[in-house]
Amino acid sequence: MSKRFGKRKEEDEYASDGDNNPPKKSSRTDDSDDADGIVVCEISKNRRVSVRSFGGKIMVDIREFYVKDGKQMPGRKGISLSMDQWNVLRDHADEIDEAVTENS
Repeated sequence: MSKRFGKRKEEDEYASDGDNNPPKKSSRTDDSDDADGIVVCEISKNRRVSVRSFGGKIMVDIREFYVKDGKQMPGRKGISLSMDQWNVLRDHADEIDEAVTENS
């Protein structure tokens, strides 16, 4: 049997509550567009790079945004890089630039 990639549900994640219902999602009540991060740059109209703290760790977040009720909201399409991952990407920027040049 092959493994499928995608969202995973941890079997024991909900075992401690006694019921099989997932925890409720909390909604943000803050009015700012990016309350928990610093927007470093806007790549395009709907794409941003920001630095934020998540779970006590600093993350570099590259994400698409959409407009809902007149507010910019983060979409599902994007990636959050840990500092280790960001450093690897940053250290290979010259090689990435060379590959882009060769393929364009």
